[in-house]
Amino acid sequence: MLSKRVKQLNPSITMAITALAKELKAEGKNILSFSAGEPDFDTPQIIKDEAIRAINSGFTKYTAVDGISELKEAIISKLKRDNNLIYQPHQIIVSNGAKHSLFNLFQALIDDGDEVIIPSPYWVTYPELVKYSGGKVVEIETTDKTNFKITPEQLKNAITSKTKMVILTTPSNPTGALYSKDELIELGEVLKGTDIYIASDEMYEKLVYDKEFTSVASISEDMYQRTITINGLSKSVSMTGWRFGYLATPNEELIKAMKNLQSQSTSNINSITQKAAIVGLSPKIDDEIAKMVKAFKERRDYAVEYINSEIEGLSVVKPDGAFYLFINISEVEPDSMKFSKELLEEKGVAVVPGVGFGSDGYVRFSFATDLDTIKDGLNRIREFVENRK
Repeated sequence: MLSKRVKQLNPSITMAITALAKELKAEGKNILSFSAGEPDFDTPQIIKDEAIRAINSGFTKYTAVDGISELKEAIISKLKRDNNLIYQPHQIIVSNGAKHSLFNLFQALIDDGDEVIIPSPYWVTYPELVKYSGGKVVEIETTDKTNFKITPEQLKNAITSKTKMVILTTPSNPTGALYSKDELIELGEVLKGTDIYIASDEMYEKLVYDKEFTSVASISEDMYQRTITINGLSKSVSMTGWRFGYLATPNEELIKAMKNLQSQSTSNINSITQKAAIVGLSPKIDDEIAKMVKAFKERRDYAVEYINSEIEGLSVVKPDGAFYLFINISEVEPDSMKFSKELLEEKGVAVVPGVGFGSDGYVRFSFATDLDTIKDGLNRIREFVENRK
């Protein structure tokens, strides 16, 4: 009955663990969840106020499919100010979150048999959308020994005559790995002379610690022309439920195709969200972001130090960005699904198995929760590991 396309889709393992944790919690068990991929901070009041103004002014009708002009101008200003990137309004499309942007991109660009290079560990949605679009996933494996980043040599060896696209995520979900400017330049050299596109997911760009963020398209004119930049406000200003994402590329034919697709699927995104996003993209929100980054950094530093010094058998590389730890559990239990399930059942701690991100032997631990909860959770993980000896 069901189509072959939809039957090959796998459910998000992140959502599955979160659902199991909620189920156990509903049974009265004391559950600490470190599985969610969203900040624990509320959307800043200045953004909510703008949304309320939009509602009260009657801005509740259809808009242009690809976003209102004021919003596009705000995106253009943000990209120029933060990333040294220049785009025109017709080179931008606004969608229902970055996931929707990626869906539109893959549907518009990937044909049956096209190969898409995805470094692993990867965000769980990438391979599923590629397969749904008829593409073939080509994984490049990374580990904590390489700080979860691919090398130019790995990229060169993965390219074939069928390669259509490379997906880069910086900072990364689930590892927090951040590519430096020099590293991106080296990867760009490998792609020179090819027709390979880069999908650059930069959703976590504002959540960077100790280092500087570099946008992939800013490296060179060659990289600018081949890069499709995807971003949004879900993580940087805690607007996950508002569903706002955008995509920018100088490839106007591609933008037109995605606009046509979106016009026949969802049309415009929520009109009220569009007005609120204008504020979320502006410098007015910088102080709120700085407060969030400060808190995340404190949590990250505590958790990394505790795991590496107090939990024998586990180790973790300090992430440069995002709000996740990708913990190496292989010495204790190489089966990440088994580890996660037993940890949840025995100690009431929910983490996400690394196998869902393409890397078994690891688990993802989100530190997007308060420090006291993190301390309690890490203590439970230590007890769990000690009991397995």
